[in-house]
Amino acid sequence: MNIAVYPGTFDPFTNGHRDLVQRAASNIFDKVYICVVENSNKNTVFSLEERVVLAKKSLENIKNIEVIPFSGLLVDFATKLNAKVILRGLRVVSDFEYEFQMSSMNKKLNNNIESIFLTPSESYAFLSSSLVKEIAQLGGDVSTFVNEDVKKALERKYK
Repeated sequence: MNIAVYPGTFDPFTNGHRDLVQRAASNIFDKVYICVVENSNKNTVFSLEERVVLAKKSLENIKNIEVIPFSGLLVDFATKLNAKVILRGLRVVSDFEYEFQMSSMNKKLNNNIESIFLTPSESYAFLSSSLVKEIAQLGGDVSTFVNEDVKKALERKYK
């Protein structure tokens, strides 16, 4: 079975994330685990539990995926899940340096796991969780960037 892990903070889960998962799950991999990072250096707006629930709601009609929380080394977690691929998205050139560094380190930690990068669909190339949070915090409409459950959760957080 061809299994991938797609790790991230997903604070919040966006339509860009969904697009990448949908393409990976329908065209490339037999199973995709969406791995929501527990311990992050980022200050998240949503708790781990909230991020997992919102990701699940955003992906509820996609088969062969599973949303799970994780902590620790990604390569160790991927090995436990029998995944041979770490899936990552590359939106802009500035993403490349960080992703290349992480990919190289993961390869040093476990030579049996490959990193694969997908670029977003054109309509999501500009989209980031940070921008969505900023728009929501300023009272803007984020309905084209996230699903309805995420939109409502952001409205509650920023009321």
